[in-house]
Amino acid sequence: MRIIIKWLLSALALLAVAYLYSSGVQIQSFGSALIAAAVIGLLNMIVRPVLVVLTLPVTIVTLGLFLFVINALLFWAASGLLGGFQVNGFVAALIGSLIYSLLGLVIESALGGLLSKR
Repeated sequence: MRIIIKWLLSALALLAVAYLYSSGVQIQSFGSALIAAAVIGLLNMIVRPVLVVLTLPVTIVTLGLFLFVINALLFWAASGLLGGFQVNGFVAALIGSLIYSLLGLVIESALGGLLSKR
């Protein structure tokens, strides 16, 4: 149940990103947001660990700031794989992924507080 709630809230977070940063991120519908949230989640689960290991020297030299670049690239890659989700360039992906990550932190903390009390 927690995974489904997190997926729905992540889709809402993507819609919020598109609303807050409409010049850089566009989503056609809630269905597109659901699919995009699932694809972003899969990319973060499968591709991100490989990229983090491969770019570990650069990440260490930049004191972890290169992880923002990895997040932006995965956000941008998800938009390239999907039709109803569009990101206009790398800078838009960077800003969109930052907003999405912040909203994800809020979702995680809210779910942790709500579902741990049950």
